[in-house]
Amino acid sequence: MTAWGSLQTPPDAPAPAPLTVRAQSLPPRSYFPEHAHDWAQMVYATSGVLTVATSGASFVISPEQAVWLPVGAPHRVGSLHGAEFRSLWIAAGAVRSLPARPTVFRVAALLRALIVEAAALRGGEPDAGYRGRVTALILDQLRRAEPIAAGLPWPAGGALGRLCEALYEDPADPRSAQDWGRELGMSPRTLSRRFEAEVGLSLRSWRRRMRLFKAIEMLGGGLDVTRTALDLGYGSPSAFIYAFRTEMGASPQAYLKGAG
Repeated sequence: MTAWGSLQTPPDAPAPAPLTVRAQSLPPRSYFPEHAHDWAQMVYATSGVLTVATSGASFVISPEQAVWLPVGAPHRVGSLHGAEFRSLWIAAGAVRSLPARPTVFRVAALLRALIVEAAALRGGEPDAGYRGRVTALILDQLRRAEPIAAGLPWPAGGALGRLCEALYEDPADPRSAQDWGRELGMSPRTLSRRFEAEVGLSLRSWRRRMRLFKAIEMLGGGLDVTRTALDLGYGSPSAFIYAFRTEMGASPQAYLKGAG
């Protein structure tokens, strides 16, 4: 398995007043080592998937979600397959009503469009009034954003991290907990106990959620339902559609139409 590569953490910069947007492309298997800021931050990817680790939780988010990090929160950000990364640095005084701990938000279409616009305006828009209005709208949208359960919890690393990476790379992998226990040098009972303690879900439940998470990523990337179902390890498209509707409350096509 290819090793992850460390990226240079963001250099010291003036404090945001009240908001600064950074845009960067993350290569596959790259990450920013753990660091913290004197301001709040929203971690978001306009495309691709990000892995975000904080002192209390680790999870993976897609472009429908963003991670809110309060002032001073230690964090590490990376991407398994590569992503277009957008980081919003926000002055502490501008976000007093937002959570005091890391939180995952749902990103509505308007907030996504505003983030893209703000990144495009960095230093290139002579109309300071317009930039200010975009900033004000972003802050308003953040205050209205809907907190959600983390898209996909993720272990901090080690053997369980390698297990999740392998399953994320190949969601159709048929190996059982017994098979993985032998692979990782632990009993199935120990594997199940450690996984649930660290991730908060059983391995079976995590695999089910991971497949749905991957389904959104794959369908959003243009893959059709049949190919998505087979790549995820479902026996038929109808079985995949049933599982998706059961968990998400809508068919894959209806879900993506609503997200769009």
